[in-house]
Amino acid sequence: MDRKAVESMQQTLDRGTPGVMASYGMIGSVILLGGAGYLVDRYFGTGPWGVFGGLLTGVAIGLYQLAQILRR
Repeated sequence: MDRKAVESMQQTLDRGTPGVMASYGMIGSVILLGGAGYLVDRYFGTGPWGVFGGLLTGVAIGLYQLAQILRR
């Protein structure tokens, strides 16, 4: 491959890294805390409130992580 093409591709990947990290953080926190809420509902029989609280908390944490990445 041409050296300039490889350098250009690496620069593009470096610029995209914060966006990828933000999306993984958002998806991971929603899935993890939503699953934890589901387990709380199954254990305590609290209906949809554990899942709802877990998903809401996951979105809040994901948005916080996104804000931290965008501040850099």
